[in-house]
Amino acid sequence: MNAPTYHGERTAHLNTAGTGRMPDGVRAVLADCTALDDRFGPAALEERLGEVLHTQVHERLGGLLGVPAGDTVLAAGAAEAFEAFVSAAALGPRDRIWTTPHEGVDRLTALHALRDRTRCRLEVVPLRADGDLDLDWMRAHLDEDVALVSVVHVSSACGTVNPVEEIGRLLAPHRARYAVDASHSVGQVPVDAARIGCHLLTADGWRFLRGPEGVGFAYVAPGAWECLPQPPAPAAVAALHAALVHHAAARPPSEDLPARLRAAVERTPGLELLAAGREQAGILAFRHGEIPAAVIRKGLARRGVVVWKTVAHENPLHPAGQDAAPALRASVHHDNTAQDIDRFERALADVLREERQAAAPAPAPAPAEGALAVAGASRAAGFGQPSPHRPRPVRRRGHLTLHRAT
Repeated sequence: MNAPTYHGERTAHLNTAGTGRMPDGVRAVLADCTALDDRFGPAALEERLGEVLHTQVHERLGGLLGVPAGDTVLAAGAAEAFEAFVSAAALGPRDRIWTTPHEGVDRLTALHALRDRTRCRLEVVPLRADGDLDLDWMRAHLDEDVALVSVVHVSSACGTVNPVEEIGRLLAPHRARYAVDASHSVGQVPVDAARIGCHLLTADGWRFLRGPEGVGFAYVAPGAWECLPQPPAPAAVAALHAALVHHAAARPPSEDLPARLRAAVERTPGLELLAAGREQAGILAFRHGEIPAAVIRKGLARRGVVVWKTVAHENPLHPAGQDAAPALRASVHHDNTAQDIDRFERALADVLREERQAAAPAPAPAPAEGALAVAGASRAAGFGQPSPHRPRPVRRRGHLTLHRAT
């Protein structure tokens, strides 16, 4: 695709985990279908796209996820699909739901609503010291009261790859329904819902698949769920199909871009890399000890480098958000290059140097000749000192600090 440029250079888009850049062909399909819908109405568009909407896109999704095409459904997004399925779950006060610290706020909201409706218990699987999920804890606490287990495949907080297949084998002999959020893994790492052994797998189309916003999908195991989500707009489905075709034909990068990205962050003084477990995908979170994340993000944007600023409420249970301090998240995809990472590192160094210089106190001007004696006399007379009759000015906080409730 023809990427945006900055001062004649290609924009380094390192935010595919937030929103992927649509290829030109995908954007053209979306524009054409939207124009047809606007002119002739959705019925005419659906008639024209019948084979794509009802057959071809599901065949593509089935091949992508390793499942039968008939077990895939479309939705406005992963969160909408998950909410639709769990809203009909028949649980009771004795049932338990497991989630993890990697869970995003949208799925947590749906799980809290399910808990409030059914009076079941919601438990969080702990992390080990190395940042991985504690599977030993899961083995020790798993029984037939566990009715639903929700796990994120790749964490949006910091790129941790969770062992979803191992968890599937652990849960297989038990009654628990197993739901996997693949929003940040589909299109980035291989996803095989059959090997995972899950009953529900949801994903967005606009991240690493680089489709349009407003369309997602799910794999639903036969007989596992009864409620279906609202379907997305036909134009978005057609564009998703085009994105799936484009993704299948794309070649992986010749270099290990995630490792190159990590090395760039580790080489930059003052940056703290947020721990992400033993296995990590192409998503990296970091922060600076002194310079706010928003300032760094804006400085990078001025230099044609796009990253994401995270806030604690996006992943409220994750250790990276415990102190409520915003961080930065960079993500790479097969359309990125080694030059993008090099440009990111140079731009980052420039931003940090610029901010340190701006924060440095300006040197005091040298006093004019003959002024030294006057200054000495003024100090002796007490001029320029705080008056004993006037209170010292109160230093006020320049921001509002929010504390997590415990």
